[in-house]
Amino acid sequence: MNIGDIELKWLGHSGFCIKNSRVIYIDPYNIKESSEKADLILITHSHYDHCSVADMKKIIKDGTRIVMPADCQSKITRFDTPIRMEIVSPGQERDFGGIKISVLPAYNTDKPFHPQDEGWVGYLIKLDGVVIYHAGDTDVIPEMQKLTGHKQKDKKFIALLPVGGRFTMTFEEAFEAAKIIKPSLAIPMHYGSITGREEDAKEFVELCKAENIEAKILEKE
Repeated sequence: MNIGDIELKWLGHSGFCIKNSRVIYIDPYNIKESSEKADLILITHSHYDHCSVADMKKIIKDGTRIVMPADCQSKITRFDTPIRMEIVSPGQERDFGGIKISVLPAYNTDKPFHPQDEGWVGYLIKLDGVVIYHAGDTDVIPEMQKLTGHKQKDKKFIALLPVGGRFTMTFEEAFEAAKIIKPSLAIPMHYGSITGREEDAKEFVELCKAENIEAKILEKE
C-alpha cells in the first residue's frame, strides 16, 4: 500500500518493507530471494522468526545498517558482507538522515516468552510526514499510552500490531491496544505462519471498524 510518498509492504509474519528513497526492512522472515537490497534493517528481538540470518543475507549489501537489541549481535557478526551495526535499547532514539527511529519496549505481561528484562523492542519510525509503529512481540503494555499523540491532521500514524495470540496479543487484546494508541490506520501482523490464523486478522479488523478505528489487512508480498 502507498501512504503519500511511502510504500508499505507486509512480507508475512511480522516482516515489513518500508520504501521511500531508501529501503527499510523490519523483522524479515521467509522473504523472497529476489527481495530488494536494504539500506536499513530493524530487528525487534533475537527469536529466529524475527532475527533471521538467512533472510538478512538475502537483502544486505555493503553498508547496510542493522539496528537491533544487544542479544542479536552474535548472530549478525556472521555476515561476510560489510554491514554497520547499531545496538539499541528501549528509550533511545536514532536519526538516519531523515529517518527518525524511537526505540520502544516490547514484552509479555502474563506469559514467559518475551520477558521485560530482556530489553527487546518495538520501533516508532518517522519519515516523510508518516509515523509507523511496529509493536514487536508484545502484549498490551502501559508504555502504549505515550503513543496517543502521534495521530495528527498533517501526519498519518500507522500501527502494526500482533494479533496471533500465544506469544503475543490476541486479536481482542490488539484491539484494546488500538483503542489506546488511536492510530490513523491499524494493520494486523504476527499471524498466518507460526501462530495465529487469518481469521484472527479479520476479527481484529471488524472490532476496530465497529469502534471507528480504520484497520486493514495487507496482502502478503
